[in-house]
Amino acid sequence: MSLEVRRTDEGLELELTGEWVAQRVPAIESGLAAVDLAAARQVSIATQRLSALDLSGAWALRQLLSRARAAGVAVSFRGPPPDQLRLLEEILADTSPAGAPAASGPPARQPLTAIGRNAVLAGRDLLQGLAFVGRASTTLLRGLARPRRLRPISIARHVYDTGLTAVPIVALIAFLISAIIVAGRSGSAFAAELGSMRLNEEVDALIATGVDPFEVLVLPRVLGLTIALPLLTIIADLTGLTGGALLCRYLLDMPLTQYASRVTEAIASTTFWVGLVKAPVFAVLIALAGCYRGLQVRESARELGRLVTVAVVQAIFCVILADALFAVLFMEMDV
Repeated sequence: MSLEVRRTDEGLELELTGEWVAQRVPAIESGLAAVDLAAARQVSIATQRLSALDLSGAWALRQLLSRARAAGVAVSFRGPPPDQLRLLEEILADTSPAGAPAASGPPARQPLTAIGRNAVLAGRDLLQGLAFVGRASTTLLRGLARPRRLRPISIARHVYDTGLTAVPIVALIAFLISAIIVAGRSGSAFAAELGSMRLNEEVDALIATGVDPFEVLVLPRVLGLTIALPLLTIIADLTGLTGGALLCRYLLDMPLTQYASRVTEAIASTTFWVGLVKAPVFAVLIALAGCYRGLQVRESARELGRLVTVAVVQAIFCVILADALFAVLFMEMDV
C-alpha cells in the first residue's frame, strides 16, 4: 500500500508510505482516485513514512491537493511539505507577464521600517538555520539506523578534501603562529560547491529524482570534516611544538632538552585532550555554516559570492563563540 486513509470527525488523515516514484504512478493514482473527499472539512497528510519521492509522485500528490482545494477542503501537512512539491509549486508559479516594466529602484524606507524589516529577516534566517540543523540531525539519525545511507565513500572523499589536502597550509600556519584556517578554507569550499550546484540546478535535479540532498550533500561533508579536523588538530599541535623548539633553539639558544622539560612543565596533561574534544564541535559548526549558506544560493553568481563570504564570517564567529563557551565550561570544571 502506498496510501493509508483514516476518517476522523474533522475529515481525513492520509499517510503516504513506501515509494512514490514514476514506476508506481498507476497504482498511486488509483489509490488517490479512491479517496472520497465528500463530507470532509479538512485533510491532514503525513509523509514521514515515505521512503522515496520523485517529481512523478509529487505531481500525483499535487493533483490530490488541487482536487481537495477545488472541493473547498482545507489541506495541511503533519510536518514540512516535501521538497519535491515545493519545487513543482515554484516552477508552476513562474507566471510573471512578459514585458512587464522593471522597477526603477527600491522604494524609500523610513528608519523604523528598515529596522523592523531587518529584524523580521534576521528572525526568519534564525528559524531557517534551526530548521536546517534539525533536518541535518534527523538525516544523521536515519543514517545511523541504516549505515549504508551514510555514504562512506563520499565521507572518505571529504575527509581527503578537508583533511589531507589541508595539511600543508595548516602545518605552515601552526609552525609560524597557529590560527583558525579550516573555517575559511573548508567553510568557503562547502558554500561554493553547494552554491554552484544550486545555480546549475543540480540540487533540484536530485530532489526531482527522489534523492534527499541532505543525505547526499550535507551529511557526508559534516561527517567528513568531523573526522578530519581532530586529525588536523594533532598535526597542528605537533607542528606548533616543533616550530617553538626551533625558534627557541636558534633565537634563544635554548637546548632542546631544556625546551622539552619546560613544555612538560607548562602544558597540563589535559590540554591535548581538551583540544581533541573541541575539534569535532568546531568541525560541525564550520560544515553546517558552509552547507547552509551554500544551499541558500539563488539566481546569480553575485549571490554566490556574497553567501560564500557570509559562510566564512559566520563559521569563524561560531568557532570563536564556541571556544569561549568551552573556556567557561572547562574553567568551571577546573580542567
